[in-house]
Amino acid sequence: MSLSNHIIVRDPDVLGGTPVFRGTRVPFQALLDYLEGGQTLDEFLDDFPTVTREAAVHALEHAKSLVVGQLG
Repeated sequence: MSLSNHIIVRDPDVLGGTPVFRGTRVPFQALLDYLEGGQTLDEFLDDFPTVTREAAVHALEHAKSLVVGQLG
């Protein structure tokens, strides 16, 4: 997964190449799991303080544009 501005990165030396927020070891999937489980963005950010609100929102917006683009 390659997001604009490289908010989400893959590095084989970090969690075996799992997509993570740049500069962290927090998988993007963790954010999706939180939201799917009914938790809020604020709860995610409280639990993963190394991820900024801006990074999380940008990653979600980009993921949304990819999905909407595939459906259109």
